Formats: sequence, C-alpha cells, structure tokens
Amino acid sequence: MTSPQGRMRPDHRPARRLSDLAEAFGLIVAPGPGGGSSPLNDPVVTTEVMLTGVAVGSADVLPGDLFVALPGQHAHGADHAHSAVQAGAVAVLTDTDGASRVASRALAVPVLVADQPRRLLGEVSAWFYGHPARDLTVVGITGTNGKTTTCYFVDAALRTAHSSTAVIGTVELRVGQDTIESPRTTVEAPVLHGLFALMRERGVTACSMEVSSHALALSRVDGLQVDVAGFTNLQRDHLDFHGDMEGYFADKARLLDPEHARRAVVCVDDEWGRRLAREARIPVETIATREDSLGGGTADWTVRDATVGLDGVGSGFTLVGPDGRGVAARSPLPGLVNVSNAALAIVLAHRAGIPLAEAVEGVAGARAIPGRMERVVERGEALPLCLVDYAHTPDALVLALEAVRPITPGRLLIVLGSDGDRDRGKRPLMGEIAARLADVVVVTDENPRSERPEAIRAAILDGVRRERPDGRDVHEAHSRQEAVRTAVELAGPQDTVIVTGKGHEPTQEIDGVFHRYNDRDALSAAVAEVARSSVARTTRPPSTPPEPHA
Repeated sequence: MTSPQGRMRPDHRPARRLSDLAEAFGLIVAPGPGGGSSPLNDPVVTTEVMLTGVAVGSADVLPGDLFVALPGQHAHGADHAHSAVQAGAVAVLTDTDGASRVASRALAVPVLVADQPRRLLGEVSAWFYGHPARDLTVVGITGTNGKTTTCYFVDAALRTAHSSTAVIGTVELRVGQDTIESPRTTVEAPVLHGLFALMRERGVTACSMEVSSHALALSRVDGLQVDVAGFTNLQRDHLDFHGDMEGYFADKARLLDPEHARRAVVCVDDEWGRRLAREARIPVETIATREDSLGGGTADWTVRDATVGLDGVGSGFTLVGPDGRGVAARSPLPGLVNVSNAALAIVLAHRAGIPLAEAVEGVAGARAIPGRMERVVERGEALPLCLVDYAHTPDALVLALEAVRPITPGRLLIVLGSDGDRDRGKRPLMGEIAARLADVVVVTDENPRSERPEAIRAAILDGVRRERPDGRDVHEAHSRQEAVRTAVELAGPQDTVIVTGKGHEPTQEIDGVFHRYNDRDALSAAVAEVARSSVARTTRPPSTPPEPHA
C-alpha cells in the first residue's frame, strides 16, 4: 500500500518517455540480467516505456513510477527494487552498485545508471512535473531553532493575500485544506516536487516551507529556487551528521546559493547570521531582533521596544524598516524568541509580495502552532498552566524557559529528555540549563532509539547535578507518561508545567519501534487524571471507625 506522502501528487499525472529522461540527463541503460544483451536494452523498448511518477522510497511507489534507488548509510535502495516493481514501478534509476543488485534479481524493468543519482533526483523530479514551483510564491526557511514557528507565521501572512496556501515542514504536509503528518522536516525531492504539482493543480498560489540542513546536504531541495529564503539562527544541533559547526553552517548556507533562492532575509542576532549575510551570493536583507546583537553594526530591519508577555500570552514590539519608520507589531506567542520569529516572518512575507501592514496583521493573528509554546491547559483555580514546546537544543531550551518565566507567578516545572543516536555532547548541557532556569526538573526519555534510555537520562542528570548538587526538586521517570504525570501532580495553580523536546511528534521511537505517543495528549490525560483523583479525595466519605473490642 502506498504511503500517505506517496499519494500527495496531482490527480492528473504527467506522462514522460523514459528515453526522453535518459536523453535529458545523459543516462545510460544498464546491461540486462546476466550482463548480456536484453530486450530491455533495445532502444525501441526503452522509448516505449512511459513514466507517470517518480519515487525514492518503495513505500511511495504508484503504478507507472520511476523508482530511484539510492545508496544509504546502512543499506542500498536497490535492495528494495523488487518491492517497488511489485508496487508498479516500470523503471529504475540507480548507481552502478545498485544496477548490479537489481540485475541479480532479474527484474523485468529497464535500469538507468548515473554516477551520483542523488545529485540528479531533484532536477529529475522538477523536470518530470514541469517545474511546478515556478508557478507559486515559495518562501523557504532554514536555521536551527524557530523554523516551524516562522514557517507558520509566514503562512498566516501569506493568507492575507492568497486564498489558498500550503505548508511543508516538520509538523505536516498541507495543501489547501488537505493535510497529512510529515515524515521529516523536508521531504525527499520526488515528494517535494509532486507536492508543488498538486498545489498548482488545486489552485494553491503560495507555500511556506522549512528547509533542513539534512535536506540541503542530501540534495532534497535540488530543482527548487525559492522566491525568498529566511535564516533564523545557528545553534548546536545535528553535529552527529555535520561533524562540527563549520560543516553545519556550510550546509545551512546552501539555501542562499543562487540555484536555491532569488533573495534572502537573514537574522543577524548571532555571528553565524552576520557571516551568512556577508558571504551570500544573492541579494540579502538583514534583520536584528535584539538591541544588543549587532555589536556596533547595522541591520536593514530592527526590532525595538519589545514587551514580552504583558497579556500572559503574546509579545509586542516595534519593527523599524530600512526607511527608518517603525510599525507596531505583535507575536501571538510569548518570549523574545517569538518576537524574533514574528519579525523575521513579517519581513519574509513582505519581500514575498505582501504589503507590510497586511503581513503584520497576518502574523499577529496566527493560530496556535502544534508543539510550539502550545498551551494545552490554561491556568485556573486548581490548574497550572501547561505547555508543550519542541525545544530540544541547549539554546532553544534557554529561550523557552526564559519565555515562560515572566508568565509564571509560582514555580516553573520542566519535563525534558534527549534523543538517542544523536549529539551526545548536548545532554549534560540540557540538564544544567534545566536545573538553572526551572524550579522543578523531571528527567525522562525522549526518543531513545537504539541507545539505553537510562544512559541518556544519566548524562542529563550529570548536568543537572552540576547546577544542583543537592538533588533538590529533581526527579527521574522511566516513562514519559510517568514524567508528565509527576510534574502535574507536583504543580499548583500558580505554577507552569512545560514539557519539552518532542513538541508535535506523534510517536516515540524506542529500540527501533515507533510507539504512538504525543506530549499534548499525555499532558491532557495527566491533568484529567490528577483532577479526578483530587475530586475523589475531597468527596470520599469519612471512614467508619472500627467497633471497640468487647
């Protein structure tokens, strides 16, 4: 059965000759099974093969697809070519190694060979669908923290002028009113360009999308040139993949190459942003969202007079443009971090063609964003304020806790963990930050993956003890549900509970198995259960004393 993302394509699928694809990209046809001649190598046969789609995962294949089999870190996609052909793939594009693997299975489909098929995948997908993104207004956002929030803010601004919009990102793939869970921040190129083709078919005219560093490094956005690129910040994350911060920066910077973007808006609150603005080879406007961030320099756009959470929810600020005039603006989410996200989104939308006043209005009215400072339970007579936030890096955790503190009359309680099979060096840093900025710390699991959960928790707790050696108000929970319940039980009505790390994620990965789980649901269930327990205690009739012994 084809995956949900594999089905997110236009209803009227194009048809392309395999021979035209081979000619357009200089591809050769691999020898048939056994290495000799084969009717599959006959130019007439190859010419007559018609393609009606492109897929890179065997689970995404629809009948008529070209299956692109790529070498991976642990396996080769060609090992799944048999499943792809069973699902209806009519041809395979792969490398020499992959062609040998396909030949060993004697699959009755032609095989095209390229030295580096991943490098071709984006251009092939764009070519197949007729470069549909060129008919849309596309804003692409990269950076470590804030991509999702900024993406949704941009979408809210775009909707002031576009009757139908789309979002591609960590939370969802949304085309108009149709949406599915997103498998990753930035999907593979065939899915991406298929989505753009679906948007064009359904009359969508604007799209905001997140662009991850992995996607840029792995050529997932090749064949796409966004109208405006945005950069939020660069903080420690994904060093297990990029190696070091220089490698991480280099991959993020790819979005600002001319083949990927026409122009850009770069937040220069950190040195990485300032460096990116200097080195970019496309027109760049800069924005500084903290008054102390420029170090004597200047920016095209600046944020002044930010007031954080005066209404207990959002933040107000003045956005000053290149002409020196300021406009009153607002973020619907608390904290300086969301002032930055809102200000960047306003300028991105403005440079994508939205009048400034409408962009300001659109961002101010943005709806709640799944897993980003998401208010699950409002503060009440007997209830703490309960939030879910995706913060999973040291810097994001600082910003999240600093954003929540001003709207917390009592204690701040945090539930946190850290991913397995990812950057191990950040774990004690996360623990230290939590112990410094929160009053009560509950350490638990996030996505342990193949690692032992207790080892991950121990590394976080090492950081906690650096800041709080006496272990005061520090708890460890072996399950995430238990951790959430512990925090809720400990909280009073003046307190705030923030559950960090997973945000919108609908599953928890433990030892290679994906279990359905969501922080919002766990938090709502814990609050309801604690409330029921409290009611039961207050309404239980007094016990009857035992009869005295005769």
